[in-house]
Amino acid sequence: MKIRHLIASVVASGLCATLWAQADAPVQFGTNVRNVNDSTLEIEFAGRIDPKWHVYSSAMDEGGPTRAAFKVDAMSGCRLDGELEARGREISVYEDIFEMQVRYFEDEVTFAQRVVLTGGDYRLDGYLQYGACSGGACTPPTSVNVRLSGAGPAVAAQGAVPQLVPVGVQSVGSPAAVASPYSGPLWEPAADGAQTMAADARTKSWFYIFLMGLVGGFFALFTPCVWPIIPMTVSFFLKRSSTRSRGIRDAFVYGASIVVTYLTLGIGVTLIFGSNGLNAMATNAVFNIFFFLMLVVFAASFMGAFEITLPSSWSNAVDSKSLSTSGFVSIYLMAFTLSLVSFSCTGPIVGFLLVEVSTSGSYAAPIIGMAGFALALALPFTLFAIFPSWLRQMPKSGGWMNVIKVTLGFVELAFALKFLSVADLAYGWRLLDRETFLALWIALALLLALYLLGKIRFPHDSDDTRIGVPRFFMALLSLAFAIYLVPGLWGAPLKAVSAFAPPMSTQDFDLNTAEVHAHFTDYEQGMAYAAQHGKPALIDFTGHGCVNCRQMEQAVWTDARVARLLTDDYVLVSLYVDDKTPLPERVEFDDNGTAIVLRTVGDKWSYLQQRRFGVAAQPYYVVLDAAGRMIAEPYVFDTDPDKFVDFLQRGKETFARISQ
Repeated sequence: MKIRHLIASVVASGLCATLWAQADAPVQFGTNVRNVNDSTLEIEFAGRIDPKWHVYSSAMDEGGPTRAAFKVDAMSGCRLDGELEARGREISVYEDIFEMQVRYFEDEVTFAQRVVLTGGDYRLDGYLQYGACSGGACTPPTSVNVRLSGAGPAVAAQGAVPQLVPVGVQSVGSPAAVASPYSGPLWEPAADGAQTMAADARTKSWFYIFLMGLVGGFFALFTPCVWPIIPMTVSFFLKRSSTRSRGIRDAFVYGASIVVTYLTLGIGVTLIFGSNGLNAMATNAVFNIFFFLMLVVFAASFMGAFEITLPSSWSNAVDSKSLSTSGFVSIYLMAFTLSLVSFSCTGPIVGFLLVEVSTSGSYAAPIIGMAGFALALALPFTLFAIFPSWLRQMPKSGGWMNVIKVTLGFVELAFALKFLSVADLAYGWRLLDRETFLALWIALALLLALYLLGKIRFPHDSDDTRIGVPRFFMALLSLAFAIYLVPGLWGAPLKAVSAFAPPMSTQDFDLNTAEVHAHFTDYEQGMAYAAQHGKPALIDFTGHGCVNCRQMEQAVWTDARVARLLTDDYVLVSLYVDDKTPLPERVEFDDNGTAIVLRTVGDKWSYLQQRRFGVAAQPYYVVLDAAGRMIAEPYVFDTDPDKFVDFLQRGKETFARISQ
């Protein structure tokens, strides 16, 4: 069958919210149409994804994040042939916040939709809708428009391929000449938002990882494998050096060598797994089962069941090499020998740290964690070399070091349950519902308290029955922690451990009914009510599939101070950017030369957030006065209730001041 004529136009928009282009959009799609045979076309959306971002697949169940889908506004003379097909290297992981397996693509992806021409003139107005995320930040459901029209089926043999029209070229039915229907103070761009706050949050998380490594390093210092070595090593440097300054220099080099050794380990983990692998490890069920078993083995080792040691030939070979060399190389080999001979004590701590920080999903986490650990481990060797008189004041080795090892064993068992919980959710075993998880943590905290009070003994414990004051206070803290967890069995939020315990949805018996509900889910209605009643409006840009939004609501909004402010002093307006409720009619207009198409309520709120505040990630909180002016610095994801209270108080006080 010969083609008479084919007139096709494809109008593809950029990213962010629904259809407005941004130069720094994390995903860029190009659109192409090709002939499959004489009666079938294939629309291809080829996307390039920025590093650390991912786009969710079309092959995914509903109920989670925004999956890719091809949707139709109008269609005649043709029909869709099958579902949207995703092509590329797909990654499948379990996300416990959604309690489901999710699939996504990194770096690049191609989505393809086939269309069968049924004869005569045809027209197709449709769009690709997809979701993109990076860590805790996600774009709203985002659309890429496509318009096809023509006459007669395409004939591949004659090369009749629809032509791609660049963005911005007006075609039949383009809304480029239509002005935006959204104007006025409530829609005008506000002052610069708080885009840098997301970077601040990432810096804080890296600081937490460094601090965790630092604490792990200090614990390692007080173990039987490290503590006795400190005075011997420092004395060796001071005695072998001709001057005290040279001895201090050698001790500095020794400490720096320790840092280099463990930094190399952190870099190695990152290079082996890569950023993609570390992100996958965060929720992968198999990895989490492996980590659970590893931590149980480490805990058993700390409790005296056996010792995890490296082959003695390794340390002997390195030690002999250090004696046969001189200068900085000799000192480095001595530091490396320390890492080998102390492995039975430091190995479980290092292993736990690498497991914990690797599953944070950050490519830099293992390096930062090992930097903190190595700094804590290396610091005493340098300080004691500078102040040798401190060596005489060092506590002598004894049974207290074994107490620290056993305590670390209990801590590793507790964290092992966290990783088992992820696997349990992935496979739907329901072995570790929230109350079961908390019951096990309560039991571990009580057993640790009994051990510290001398009621439980392990193989390496001494026969001394005296309980020192530090040990007593450690037992008191462990017992208090167990009591703190008890109300969680009946649904108490337990904010201090909310990041570790299974989601509240797994709780079978829940007496907690403290919830905060939005006053409005419509922007204009909420602002009108706020103006009428003389209250500031808190605009909450959220989403049904927003992980961090749910964490804010569970960990922050349940705080009594926050709940009171939101209920009594604010008009809370929650705008769901992924609300799929269709608008009364599709809205098409031009925004600074870019064609905008809004189909759903979520599209409208996405456009509002992007246009007014220049931000596309959720959660995002803005305080507005009756005229729609922003009267407080916006607030992004941070689960510290005190900070959120301060944010609300500042907005409340500013509103009271300008309303006088």
